[in-house]
Amino acid sequence: MKFLEIRALRGPNIWSRRTVLEALVDLEELKDSPSDKIPGLYDRLFAWLPGLIEHRCGLGVRGGFLERLRDGTYPAHILEHVTIELENLAGTPVGFGKARETRRPGIYKVAVRYREERVGRACLQAGFELLLAAIHDKPFDVAGTVATLKELAEDVCLGPSTNAIVAAAEARKIPVRRLSERSLVQLGHGARAHRLWTAETDGTGAIAEAIACDKELTKRLLRAGGVLVPQGRPVDSAADAWAAAGEVGLPAVVKPRDGNHGRAVFTDLSTREQIESAYRFAVEEGSGVLVEQYLSGDEHRLLVVGEHLVAAARGEAAWVVGDGVNSVQKLVELQLNSDPRRGLGDDCPLNPVDFDATTRSEIERQGFTTESIPPADKRVLIQRNGNVAYDCTDLVHPSVAEQVVLAARLVGLDIAGIDLVAQDISRPLEEQRGAIIEVNAGPGLHMHLMPASGAPRPVGEAIVELMFPAGQSGRIPIACVTGTRGKTTVSRLLAHLLRSTGRCVGLACSDGAWVGMRALSQVDCTGPETARDLLVNPLVEAVVLEASAEGILREGLGFDHCDVAVVTNLGEIEPVPRYGIETVEEMYTVKRCPVDVVPPSGATVLKADDPQVAEMAGLSAGKVIFFAREPDHSVVAAHRDKGGSAVFLRDGHIVLAEGLTEARLLPIAEVPFTASGTVASQVENALAGAAAGWGLGLSVEVLRAGLASFGAKAEEPAAPVPCG
Repeated sequence: MKFLEIRALRGPNIWSRRTVLEALVDLEELKDSPSDKIPGLYDRLFAWLPGLIEHRCGLGVRGGFLERLRDGTYPAHILEHVTIELENLAGTPVGFGKARETRRPGIYKVAVRYREERVGRACLQAGFELLLAAIHDKPFDVAGTVATLKELAEDVCLGPSTNAIVAAAEARKIPVRRLSERSLVQLGHGARAHRLWTAETDGTGAIAEAIACDKELTKRLLRAGGVLVPQGRPVDSAADAWAAAGEVGLPAVVKPRDGNHGRAVFTDLSTREQIESAYRFAVEEGSGVLVEQYLSGDEHRLLVVGEHLVAAARGEAAWVVGDGVNSVQKLVELQLNSDPRRGLGDDCPLNPVDFDATTRSEIERQGFTTESIPPADKRVLIQRNGNVAYDCTDLVHPSVAEQVVLAARLVGLDIAGIDLVAQDISRPLEEQRGAIIEVNAGPGLHMHLMPASGAPRPVGEAIVELMFPAGQSGRIPIACVTGTRGKTTVSRLLAHLLRSTGRCVGLACSDGAWVGMRALSQVDCTGPETARDLLVNPLVEAVVLEASAEGILREGLGFDHCDVAVVTNLGEIEPVPRYGIETVEEMYTVKRCPVDVVPPSGATVLKADDPQVAEMAGLSAGKVIFFAREPDHSVVAAHRDKGGSAVFLRDGHIVLAEGLTEARLLPIAEVPFTASGTVASQVENALAGAAAGWGLGLSVEVLRAGLASFGAKAEEPAAPVPCG
């Protein structure tokens, strides 16, 4: 058994509306070896991957795949399910897969859903190796393989903060595209898109972020705005740190001027030795050191999004209790790090306790070292800060919420993590000598998504609402044109109609690609790559995309849905043997892809006198508009009798009809590229373009003027329209 080819279909495709890997698999000597003829295969697979019992398969019941495996199924089908199970074990859950034999005996296409392409490919390869080992009764390290796949998933998948925002966007049907291997993501399309990087958006100013990184500058701005902050100042030496401590009063805090994640923050320092030692550690972490007054109370993190406090978490000091037997280090492992909530994975709300300089200093000031054995019942403070993971959102006093929102505004951040110290977050800060100690750009969301106690907070939803208020979808109009003939002309005509409304239109077709009237390319641009490029262009307010069969088969569509899908014809096809498409019926499965992703609010434009195309009406979730030269074509007449829409010729005029109502656009003779209506194919292209424009909501006046002004040659562009 071997792979002949593996391709990633990164958009809606012939298998699914979601991303899939399509593998061409040659079973070779296994082509006549169903699973029931391979001794021990069932037992080995089930022992290695017990989760296969959850695969319902075509039987639709729990254990359905195992029943197929017991009764006899071919290795390509088994590979499909093994890959799915490995993806689930890797932490990227999927459920869709198909395996179909091609015309060539023993050669199958195996399609499996993936969430992250690199993980999907790795699982497919691992599944291939696992299956061969099971077939040939060879050993296989399942646990080691799964561990490796999990590590890969953690490395390449979006982190929990970004993923929460993406999930919230997807729930609102806002399109999502990852722009880099890191966490740069675009939400929305074209001119309506926004970009984010974890909890920073394209509305997060660079100046505001720089201010937040400078703790002293932040404190000055907050103090000037009337926000409570601790007293303190920058220092430039250990001796100066001791002098500053005297000014603010002991105990004091020493911390880096521009550090983060609480590194090298030393609190509750009372002696010169402690302060000077803390200075030497803190100076290594940033560009300077601050000394501030120490505030008693718990550390809190409050998340501000826009003008609202959306979540709050409280920290707890970490202690161990001596037993007279174990060292401090051992007690930490037994009493703290053994907590199942502590770990390095995204499913752990608390981090393991690490013996860094701050922790060691805290232990030493109590007269111990990590190797000391505290007396029985002796409590030893291990970490004074950190562990901020206990939800307290519902307890925050309104005046505290007002102060943190003001703090974010004073710094200039649209999303901010505000750190403050308070003994009781349900009381005003003024009553308890509380204060805001830091303002952070790009705050982590994990503590609010998976708190150690309390309810998770919908912080992803709040950030999406900030970027797309009042139910905005971030979408721009998308029209997709496919078929056998005429699709380039229809695409250019439709782009011309949209330009005439003053919009900057992205166009990709066989002749090239344009943004407005500026050419990006003058080669065939009917593949999904150009479509994706146009949809990230911030100038583009609408797009018209010609979709070729080869492009759909190679990589799927370049968008998740389209407002209008046009299928010009299908009766005569050019086979695509590389992808196994040789008949009209097979091409039907390709050309239907744009129709499959038309939403209920959209429209599908179909050629009435092409039986295969007309049949696609049943696939569209949106409105169907038939076009035909003959007004009384049987398909058109039946559709209109049910209140449906159609575009046709009557008495030499283009007519828009809805049910029994008709509206004349203009004489076909006044549409220049049809040669006064004498070229039948161009007449049909004009009808398809008018129907598509109508489906996009263009007015009769726009359609009439646009058709009359589209050049005497089909390839002639309209007059330039500014993109501004």
